[in-house]
Amino acid sequence: MLLLVWQIAATVAHSRFLPTVTSVLAAMVQQTMSGALPWNLAITLGRVAVAFALSMIAGCALGIAMGRSRQLDLWLDNIVTVLLNLPALVLIVLFYVWFGLNETAAIAAVALNKLPNTAVTMREGTRSLDPALKEMARSFRMSRWRTLRHVIVPQLTPYAFAAARSGLALIWKIVLVVELLGRSNGVGFQIQIYFQLFDVTMILAYTLAFILVAQTIEWVALQPLENWATRWQR
Repeated sequence: MLLLVWQIAATVAHSRFLPTVTSVLAAMVQQTMSGALPWNLAITLGRVAVAFALSMIAGCALGIAMGRSRQLDLWLDNIVTVLLNLPALVLIVLFYVWFGLNETAAIAAVALNKLPNTAVTMREGTRSLDPALKEMARSFRMSRWRTLRHVIVPQLTPYAFAAARSGLALIWKIVLVVELLGRSNGVGFQIQIYFQLFDVTMILAYTLAFILVAQTIEWVALQPLENWATRWQR
């Protein structure tokens, strides 16, 4: 329906600033055949994957630690709040100024933007753990590993997936800004070039390809994995 409305509106408007769906799809095919679109998509996806993994690992560890330790939570709460409210653009610019226009600075800036969101989500999940279930595990003399696997992890799984979903949505956007400001490749860099040329068709071609990849990851990876991990709740 969206594509149909877009096609009709573009046909009626007949403006180069609102290209038709067919012209955008043709541009996607042309860029794919030339190799430019797959190459830049792969570079962007690589940055997303690394930044996502770093932010999830560090954020989950920090959030669980803060949820379990009241003292640690008091020490770090203000820092996490500041990072949550610090604009992504400011952090990206500072990292580029401090560490240079390199890959490490780009990925670190993206990961640090996502980390506090994951930490807060996992902290709340840790606080919501049912003490009765932990007491039950102790009464059955379950080992720490079995308690972690069968009692704690299942309760934290929904929070981990919530953090993953919001994290991916955030990281997609921030990576494009990072590429636009300081990288020489990737989808964000290509969008910057076509913005300077006022080529709306190519901007929408790269944007649509990016959206399709993100949606495919949601359908193929996140949803099946979440259904499998939370099957015990059904």
